[in-house]
Amino acid sequence: MISRQTFVRSGVAAGTALAAFQARPARAAEFTLKYGNDLPATHPMNVRATEMAKEISDKSGGRVAIELFPNNQLGSDTAMLTQLRSGALELLMFSPILLGGVVPAAQINGVGFAFDNYDKVWAAMDGDLGAYVRTQIAATEIFAFDKMWDNGYRQVTTSTHPIKVPADFKGLKFRVPVSPLWLSMFTAFGASPTTIPFSEVYTSLQTKLAEGQENPLAVISTAHLYEVQKYCSLTGHMWDGYWCLGNKDAFAKLPPDLQKIVRDAINSAGLKQRKDVRALNDGLVADLTSKGLVFNDVDRATFRATLKDAGFYAQWHDKFGNDAWAILEKYAGKLS
Repeated sequence: MISRQTFVRSGVAAGTALAAFQARPARAAEFTLKYGNDLPATHPMNVRATEMAKEISDKSGGRVAIELFPNNQLGSDTAMLTQLRSGALELLMFSPILLGGVVPAAQINGVGFAFDNYDKVWAAMDGDLGAYVRTQIAATEIFAFDKMWDNGYRQVTTSTHPIKVPADFKGLKFRVPVSPLWLSMFTAFGASPTTIPFSEVYTSLQTKLAEGQENPLAVISTAHLYEVQKYCSLTGHMWDGYWCLGNKDAFAKLPPDLQKIVRDAINSAGLKQRKDVRALNDGLVADLTSKGLVFNDVDRATFRATLKDAGFYAQWHDKFGNDAWAILEKYAGKLS
């Protein structure tokens, strides 16, 4: 597990290592896999991905090269997903909630206030719920590796006023990712949500196109969102992670021994990254407070009750269907 100080140092090192690693000529490898994501190079995802790429190169004897493209270098989230599905991109770290437009069941882990602790999260995602989602993803031209990576519990930030009770959302111009699940949740709270790609979040907050947004603390820190927000309400309203997705046809071109090396390295890096993100998020309140962000706790039960009264859970129960909802409630408890 890494501390915040170690993470900062390793993040800087990772940026240098990532550049050096990608500077190696791709022609030296038999197989080159492009790996994209939407997070800064200093985020634990990319720190561990840099290590993962080196491990794959070393264990394959240089036969497989992973080219890393963090921070939306290959385009927006939806653009990268299109590239992955077409085979122009081989590997993509992607939020399951955003994947919901292609695989509706993928976003089920993002149901508001479903998981109140990490024990429930990993029991679900390493268990029947994750298996169910991977089966749904595999019905398309892409697939998900076994171990989900962590993004953390999402918290609300605003520039106008703190969110202490659900009514504080009323009329708030609020950025959400391009996802009907997010839109319906914050509409139920009375906000005025607008979908904005992550690559445009900082600017939209800076120009007041949006007055608030929600993300895990690690993202609020590494993307410097605290510079354009004043308040942070610890709602923990959603747990979100990342599936490492692969293009089926591209992965099938690897011989079985190389497939195993890539699978093992990606899954192992994901388990390490889970610990990194949790440690980083746990230690960031003090750090972000020192940078001027004002924190407050909330009574999560009142927010969950608001969603229930607004019909949010009933709506998504209908959308996901009885079978998927039953698997979710096996780990989350009764929701609707």
